[in-house]
Amino acid sequence: MNSGQDVVSSYQDAPTRTVSAGGVDFAYRELGPKTGVPVVFLTHLAAVLDNWDPRVVDGIAAHHRVIAFDNRGVGATTGTTPKSIQAMAADAVTFTRALGLTKVDLLGFSMGGMIAQVIVQTEPELVRKLIIAGTGPAGGEGIKNVTRIANLDTVRALLTLQDPKQFLFFTRTPDGKRAGKEFLARLKERRNHRDKPIAPRAYVAQLKAIHRWGLEKPADLSVVHQPVLVANGDHDRMVPTKNTHDLARRLPDSELVIYPDAGHGGIFQFHDRFVGKALEFLGR
Repeated sequence: MNSGQDVVSSYQDAPTRTVSAGGVDFAYRELGPKTGVPVVFLTHLAAVLDNWDPRVVDGIAAHHRVIAFDNRGVGATTGTTPKSIQAMAADAVTFTRALGLTKVDLLGFSMGGMIAQVIVQTEPELVRKLIIAGTGPAGGEGIKNVTRIANLDTVRALLTLQDPKQFLFFTRTPDGKRAGKEFLARLKERRNHRDKPIAPRAYVAQLKAIHRWGLEKPADLSVVHQPVLVANGDHDRMVPTKNTHDLARRLPDSELVIYPDAGHGGIFQFHDRFVGKALEFLGR
């Protein structure tokens, strides 16, 4: 898989590649060292490859091979987006195995954290460690309201000519507003060969999947024996922060990090601290 190429150290410069598996052409980007257990990034609702904070990607890729990808039907990846987190997890596993990987670390944010929970339960031998941020367990409190909150904040954003993520990911305090503007600016750093935006049909399918997740019976997470770093901001409106505390309690080998005056995008607002913690956790 182009392994003879020079190491890419910046997400901004990482070429978008494809790998075909299960009738789907998966778009992905890879950077960092070629050796060691790779960290596979699982992204959030409505996100494509260009929605990862380059400070988080580059920070982790300084020491680990990082792979970010568009799941089925999203961005430049072909196929139809599934309407369940379980099917998204199966597709993510198909992609991972198509790259010839037999052991990975997972970094799942928001919807990606839900997908990570399913992967570690269905394919436990594939996963070494997990980092899950801004997410909650199946049936978690308030998760079924994500559609309503996302729609509300999209309207707010349109009316104020802002990006919905300014409202959805960050607090409305001065620090939160500033962090949101800085984050949105970082997402524009890549100028060339940007990903396709998510199609409306794919976005609607993802909302349905998250809604179903919020209505499910909680899974027995006591079977997850891998170390898990659980992170969030203390004021997450999308997936209320109490879900993060709940997740940490349910997982036998978990460590909890909560960032102050931060919302759903706490790991992006506090990217320096988060990267430092993530590297320490992955390096143990």
